[in-house]
Amino acid sequence: MKFILLFIKKTLRLVLKPLSFVPALIVMYMIFQLSAQNGVTSGQLSYKVSVKIVVTADKLLDKNLSDEKIAHYADKIHYYVRKLGHITEYFILAVSVAFPLYVYGIRGLTLMLVAGIFCVGFAAFDEYHQSFVAGRGPSARDVAIDSIGIFTGIILVRIVGWTGRKTIFRPLSNHK
Repeated sequence: MKFILLFIKKTLRLVLKPLSFVPALIVMYMIFQLSAQNGVTSGQLSYKVSVKIVVTADKLLDKNLSDEKIAHYADKIHYYVRKLGHITEYFILAVSVAFPLYVYGIRGLTLMLVAGIFCVGFAAFDEYHQSFVAGRGPSARDVAIDSIGIFTGIILVRIVGWTGRKTIFRPLSNHK
């Protein structure tokens, strides 16, 4: 019976570990699709998010802003909302890339380098991809902004992984 349980455990790990990269592939696909939107569509999408933020703040603060004031404030924050979108999507990508690498035993500086080079490389490729999309263009500044999200995500994975290995997952850890 013990042999069967050990066999099932090893088989599940063998099957499930490679599947841990599926979220990263999904995130990469979503980023690619967002970058494939033309400039007008992309701008309208982020502008809608800006308006939603202003409307939500208006309701929370009970300011009763006019439509003109909502549009004014949405225009003021639109650039920052777009850039925060970059940071957020690449933060999610970095977590979804770094966590499976961590599970495979890549830790420390090696994790920072492997996950970082992969994610920053994808960000650069994505900017190059945008050069073929109407109304869009590549931007080194956007890659730098993406990198903020990337390295924040990788550092979070390192902190959570290290903390988990030292506390709740210590009995399962290969590292004593």
